[in-house]
Order: sequence, then structure tokens, then C-alpha cells
Amino acid sequence: MQIWVDADACPNVIKEVLFRAADRVNVMVTLVANQYIKAPPSPYIRSLQVPAGFDVADNEIVRRVEPGDLVITADIPLAAEVLEKGGDAINPRGERYSPATIRERLTMRDFMDTMRSSGVQTGGPNTMTQRDRQQFANELDKWLLKFKK
Repeated sequence: MQIWVDADACPNVIKEVLFRAADRVNVMVTLVANQYIKAPPSPYIRSLQVPAGFDVADNEIVRRVEPGDLVITADIPLAAEVLEKGGDAINPRGERYSPATIRERLTMRDFMDTMRSSGVQTGGPNTMTQRDRQQFANELDKWLLKFKK
């Protein structure tokens, strides 16, 4: 099992949590992005740069993910594809996506897209808080416990 990170938009504080976890429990963490992402020297951390383009990084993650792998992403369609392939997905705020909730999240995402395209200002995500970081670390630890078994 390994961890794949949709790294283009992943906050640095979350990457730091992942880097520490990789070395602590010897799990491979791969940052996937269409730009160079600096990763600390470690046999358990690597950076994979893909060509620029719409959803290229997402498609590469879906192509490589295997059942039991974990993907860190805020991208709802990517999370849905990961779940379909038997992987697990957590967003950077610590919300675990599940087959039971992903359809609702996709519907809400599509609704918000429609609102934005009709000119409604929906605002962006809230600033990441310490509570969000802690929630992410807790969900990651739960997955890592499963990984160690």
C-alpha cells in the first residue's frame, strides 16, 4: 500500500504531515503534479511530474492507484474514481470520502459549478485551521493503522 498525493493544490502543512508519516512508518508517499514539487530526501518520498493539461495528474493517479492505496485530494471526481478502484481517499481537511457520501458530494459540486457559471459568487474554501490539520492527521493515522496490519 502507498499514498498518492494530488499535489498541485495540497497545502504545504499537509505535505509536511505526510512526509513525517512516510519516514515514521515506512510507507511510500508519491506527490503527483504537473509542476516540479520539492520533496525532502527520503527513500519513502518521491515526486512525479506529469505533463501540463487538464486532469493529467488526476488521470495518472487513477491509472496507478491500487486497491488499498490512499489518495490525498480535494478533487471530488478524482476521489470518486479512486473509490471505484478500491482505494481510499481523504481530503486535506481530514474528510474521508466513502461510497456512501461521494455521490452527494459530486451532486453538490456540480450544483456549485452551475451556480458559478451563471454568475453567482460562491466564494472559495475557508482558510485551513489547526483543527483541519489535526483532523487530517487523525484520519491519516487511522489509515496507517490499517496499513500496518
